[in-house]
Amino acid sequence: MARPNTTTPDLVADLRDIQNRLDALERRPVPQTVFDQYPTTEWEAVGRDNVYGNIWTSCGIANVTGLKYDRVEVKYITDAVIKGRSEAEIRLAAFRHEYGSQFKKCVSATSVMHLTGETAGTVCVGKWRWIHSIQFGWDYTDEDNAVYTIELQHRYPNGMQQKPDKPPVMQMYGFMKMSDQNASWSGGLLQGDGANNTWAPGLRPANGGVPAYGWVDVQDRDSVWDGSHRISNMHYCVGMPQERLPDASVEGWHWYTGSSRVGRAGNVNEEYLQF
Repeated sequence: MARPNTTTPDLVADLRDIQNRLDALERRPVPQTVFDQYPTTEWEAVGRDNVYGNIWTSCGIANVTGLKYDRVEVKYITDAVIKGRSEAEIRLAAFRHEYGSQFKKCVSATSVMHLTGETAGTVCVGKWRWIHSIQFGWDYTDEDNAVYTIELQHRYPNGMQQKPDKPPVMQMYGFMKMSDQNASWSGGLLQGDGANNTWAPGLRPANGGVPAYGWVDVQDRDSVWDGSHRISNMHYCVGMPQERLPDASVEGWHWYTGSSRVGRAGNVNEEYLQF
């Protein structure tokens, strides 16, 4: 029998190549779904503060490398979006992560939706349907390809920063010391009773220092709302064919149970967090 690569056409090499392809098909994983799944993990609506001078910051990130479809659906929830106090802007954006770069580049984005917060204090559900316009498919051995992510991003509308609550908190008048200090430490709040060098409460400063007593917060001030809106990660990001998402568009189809309006057209050049 002829050895490989010694005949033209090389039938032996062709047969061996066909056999390798058949072996690869036999070992390929069985698909669990006909759709592209890009799951995420965070379900709670988390407070999102003003970041780096109010630039676009990602709440949810899905790795869509190897995506099959050009349409995705994304779902999220919000809380504490309140008119005039914690309104929000959100968008979906696709990012390219090149092999040799430590940063990412925005390649497409939806229109910006302004969550206006007329339904104050309620938990709301939002959904995007989007044609993401990512330029390339998946073949990481090809120099033209890279890793891609789709990210749910948020920021505050210009000129409308968060306004925290400032309610009164419960206080108690008492003496104060650090928990790692002995009870006999005077610190300006205890004085000697004149007998056996013991100590008793007193209001006279010791050694001319400032007495460590006064009004102490009993209620935790951290439990007071800081004025930030709350947006969850993506509950899911899934790719679907056109017949399942006919209303998806390049600008993004957006549905929201609260009050919202289109803020402005998508712009890949708006500043965003590079991490």
